[in-house]
Amino acid sequence: MRSTGCIEMIMINSKVQRILAAPNIVAAREAGLGRLTSLFAGGRTEIAMVLNGIMRITEDDGPAWETWLDESLTALADQAERMLDQQVFRPLIANYNPHGVHFIDHLFGARVFRMEDGSWQSPPLDSAIGSLQPPDLDHSPMWRIMQQITHAFVDCNVPGVIFALPTIASALNIAVNLYGQEILVAMIEHPEAARHDLQVINDLLRRLHHWYREYVPVDQLQCIVPDGRCQPKGFGQLCGCTTQLLSPGLYRDFIAPLDDALLSVYPNGGMIHLCGAHAQHIPVWRQMTSLRAVQINDRADEDLALYFNGLREDQMLYVNPCEHMPVECIMEITNGRRLIIAADIQPPSVKSPSMHSSTSVG
Repeated sequence: MRSTGCIEMIMINSKVQRILAAPNIVAAREAGLGRLTSLFAGGRTEIAMVLNGIMRITEDDGPAWETWLDESLTALADQAERMLDQQVFRPLIANYNPHGVHFIDHLFGARVFRMEDGSWQSPPLDSAIGSLQPPDLDHSPMWRIMQQITHAFVDCNVPGVIFALPTIASALNIAVNLYGQEILVAMIEHPEAARHDLQVINDLLRRLHHWYREYVPVDQLQCIVPDGRCQPKGFGQLCGCTTQLLSPGLYRDFIAPLDDALLSVYPNGGMIHLCGAHAQHIPVWRQMTSLRAVQINDRADEDLALYFNGLREDQMLYVNPCEHMPVECIMEITNGRRLIIAADIQPPSVKSPSMHSSTSVG
């Protein structure tokens, strides 16, 4: 059932709606997405692409989502002028992300609770691996809230704002959340049981992505935290954090087909997020046609040269600069090619091809 709460909110905050639907704001969003589309198609620029979105995000799970949406759209309207920056792409984003990385765990019936530091945790399920059943979404209060806030956002008619999905993650990430290290052991000792539960998880993830693609306009739909991961229209995303725990063989045989199927929900494929030591999987990812972008931060940044030289020419790199991979090193490795820098910086210049050779960096 669609919520009417946002209709009332528009009547109260008509100025907010007008700002977030203004032609110049929508045009700025379209211009930024157009630059990304050109880069994904192999285009070159004189300055590197820099992405630093203006995002309102929450991991709260309470019923007061209408208040959050109202306050978030008001805050985004207050900052809308910043979106007109022609050097840095600053999309306006509303990201309702209850339970953080444990959102899917909650749908599967895991006991998700909040720690004193504000983070969410969930203990492993008591059930045996191989017995996982799909959740009954029709009777899930949490999923009902997610549907309501999605419909309400669309009803708000704020085309200048991007709507970001919750953390739908990936089959392996969720399986590790639900079972801990036992799912890794099961891949070796009880492979059919592991395959069953991984498939059940992936089927749910695909179902959720299909639902969002049906109800959110493609111009406004992005996956989790697009302030640093925004892609062109029609691209998906999955979280590959736990792939660092797998050998190349286990990933290739158990997980890669699921990741490929998940990204293939989107007509243009999509991105994998990496934050650890995952470079052992580059040969598989190079062959995965649905994988069009790799987003790296923290430990994964150290392997930027491996990703840049090991992946296909049509696979983009989203890089979050950090102490051990500053912007200067990023540019030395890539010279701005196949690159989006996720940071609040002025875009660095790209050298002419005659001044740089990518093969010089191993």
